[in-house]
Amino acid sequence: MWQRIKRIFKHRWLDESDSSKAVPAAMAERLRSRVAASERRHAGEVRICVEAGLPMSYLWRNASARQRAVAMFGKLRVWDTEHNNGVLIYLLLADHAIEIVADRGLNAVVTPAQWQGMIRNLSQALRENRYEDGLTLALEEVSAVLVHHFPRSADAMNPDELSDVVILM
Repeated sequence: MWQRIKRIFKHRWLDESDSSKAVPAAMAERLRSRVAASERRHAGEVRICVEAGLPMSYLWRNASARQRAVAMFGKLRVWDTEHNNGVLIYLLLADHAIEIVADRGLNAVVTPAQWQGMIRNLSQALRENRYEDGLTLALEEVSAVLVHHFPRSADAMNPDELSDVVILM
């Protein structure tokens, strides 16, 4: 019970200003630019979302970062891409947790173990509060998978279906 109360306080103590401190405007712009450059190499769509703490409704249910990431995947319409190959890179500051949620087109060719391997690679940077390094590494690993499975052909139209702007909450 004490752990749950402690978690609630930790999450409620943080707010959007903490996300802005972790990912200042200049860093968010660099990440946006990296997402745009990545999407020029493949037919997928990538979103990055950084959230300070979970909403109270999630904390009362003792929800995980994964559950919130899946909800944000839907809320941000990452699932709504032409080739079903959208990916959300979600960072929850209060728990120092990173989640990668991919649409069914990509999950058909990438195993859960591969996604978990990527997350393990990123965890160290996040534990050390090196958010730009961790998010850049996540983007590079996700991009490599998208380039491999959904390469952009030179003659194909590849509209930018989703915004490249980093979401700070």
